[in-house]
Amino acid sequence: MSYLGNYIDRMRLAGKKDFADSIEETAKQIGDEELSKFDYASHRMGLLFGNIQSGKTGHVFGVICEAVDLGFPFFLFLTTDNTTLQEQTYERAKNDLTDFVVCNENEEQKFRGHGDKPVVVVLKKNYRILKAWADIFKNSDMLIGNPLFIIDDEADAESLNTKVNQDKISSINNYLREIIDTAQSSIYLQMTGTPQALLLQSSDSGWNPLFVDYFEPGKNYLGGNFFFPKDHIPSFVRFIDKDTSGHIARKVVIRHLVVTAQLFLTGSKVSNCLIHTSRLQSDHSRVAADLRKVLNSLAYDHDDPDFRDDLQKEYETLNPQKSEKKSFDDIYQCVQDILKNMEYSIVTLNGMSADTSEDYDSGCNFVVGGTNLGRGVTFGQLHTFYYARTSKHPQADTMWQHNRMFGYDRDAGLISLFITHELYNLFSEINETNNAIVAQAHKGEKITISYPDDLNPTRENVLDKSLLNILPGNSNHFPFNPRNNTFEDISKMVERFNGTKPPQPISLKFMLKLLDKFEDSNFNFDGYKSMIQSELNKSPLAQGMLLVRRDRNITHGMRALLSQKDWADTNQYKDKFVLTLYQVNGDNPNLNWPEKKKLWVPNIKLPGTKNIYMIS
Repeated sequence: MSYLGNYIDRMRLAGKKDFADSIEETAKQIGDEELSKFDYASHRMGLLFGNIQSGKTGHVFGVICEAVDLGFPFFLFLTTDNTTLQEQTYERAKNDLTDFVVCNENEEQKFRGHGDKPVVVVLKKNYRILKAWADIFKNSDMLIGNPLFIIDDEADAESLNTKVNQDKISSINNYLREIIDTAQSSIYLQMTGTPQALLLQSSDSGWNPLFVDYFEPGKNYLGGNFFFPKDHIPSFVRFIDKDTSGHIARKVVIRHLVVTAQLFLTGSKVSNCLIHTSRLQSDHSRVAADLRKVLNSLAYDHDDPDFRDDLQKEYETLNPQKSEKKSFDDIYQCVQDILKNMEYSIVTLNGMSADTSEDYDSGCNFVVGGTNLGRGVTFGQLHTFYYARTSKHPQADTMWQHNRMFGYDRDAGLISLFITHELYNLFSEINETNNAIVAQAHKGEKITISYPDDLNPTRENVLDKSLLNILPGNSNHFPFNPRNNTFEDISKMVERFNGTKPPQPISLKFMLKLLDKFEDSNFNFDGYKSMIQSELNKSPLAQGMLLVRRDRNITHGMRALLSQKDWADTNQYKDKFVLTLYQVNGDNPNLNWPEKKKLWVPNIKLPGTKNIYMIS
């Protein structure tokens, strides 16, 4: 019996062949590269990441089935501290993993009496629940000779130690450690769509992933590369910089009504518009009131001369890909019926509202909120998105989790995104870095992360500041005691570069080959090479600059390597890596170089457009 085979067969019978193929590939890859090599004596931390709302749960269920086939009997599935999400995950596990015993947080006896079947326990990351199950595991003999496989959904959200800079351990993180320690051995698989905080954990913390796997979304998925492509701004983006009031514009309401009519006339039962303006509940109330005012005006002001024209203009922009475009007369009549019969809902999602997911799973809905519109929340047929939330210190992972418009059931020809230029550019920067992370993961490289100066990768309280290196853009870095491997090889590689000319363009691949010739145990050459490789992942033809200077009398231990002129010459290349090679007369005893011989000393200038984050 193959647990993975059974799971995949059920998906294919349900008509999900492409999704099943993707899951099988992910599960087999992790099985072959990690699970089959497990030593049953250690505790290993790994990361499985994908795109937001791209099917992570289905993929990790496949990994669970593959793990059973390779001898893992006990699984703990952790969700965020959200009762609805935990219950949804529990019900989905029961429906999808029919060969397993699936337990919720109150089913200890079911866990103990699982028989010869593999068992999955689905828990919220709540410290009381985690403490209780740590005690259950301690008091059970089942984990003495068997490994525990832990799946941590949204592992970057609540699991990390938020007191790392206070030399303390936060309660959730502490109980997760206790659970790991209850087993003879374990695999802890972190899962998220925003891995920044996890990739910037130090190895000392125990939460830095030892292996990283990425799974591609299915072919019908609309995500970052659709909404924020590198080479152009899509036509569905509507910039709202002049909308200084922050209120929902009339055009957003009309747009959503037209899209809703197209969807309803072609068989859809739900159509959602999402308005994410801020985290303040007072803003949510004001926006909801503005919506009611606009909708009432459209419903009862029959003399509005612009209404039909505005509908016509929006109709002309529709280009449905998944259904036949309906006539304008049909669309207009459907919109009139929606308004006349008040077949729409204004839903508010925040800490004070009583609205739930049931309030937007059917019908025409305008959903307003802030923080509650982020991690783990899904919206069917979301095609109209208004995003205006700003922050003094924006965080890349938090912002990316706000992208609820990503998903499979979207129609590319019905999408509209209302946003400011500034926010659109921030999202584009995040998407570019995400793509670089994915490329590095595919190649098995050490992952580096870079963002503009006004964008942080994640919240500061989960990063060890004593080990986190933030390298500012446009900064210069050189090793204190470089060793050449060998001096002659480096000299030959740069013999055609004139020692008096300004910096010359070179391939970043050539720059990497040059840096391969240097060593210094106190200088992170691998980290800098990873940064350069990250740029190459974006474009194999990426260029940097090389400045070569010979016969330099520089005293060992100087705080700066470059001369004033060379610093000025290299500093003008704001968006490029610049490598300067100084041939230093180390054989001059007055210069105090340790090896007492001629050597090359490299200086690396980082692009000025981004800060780069590395963990020592």
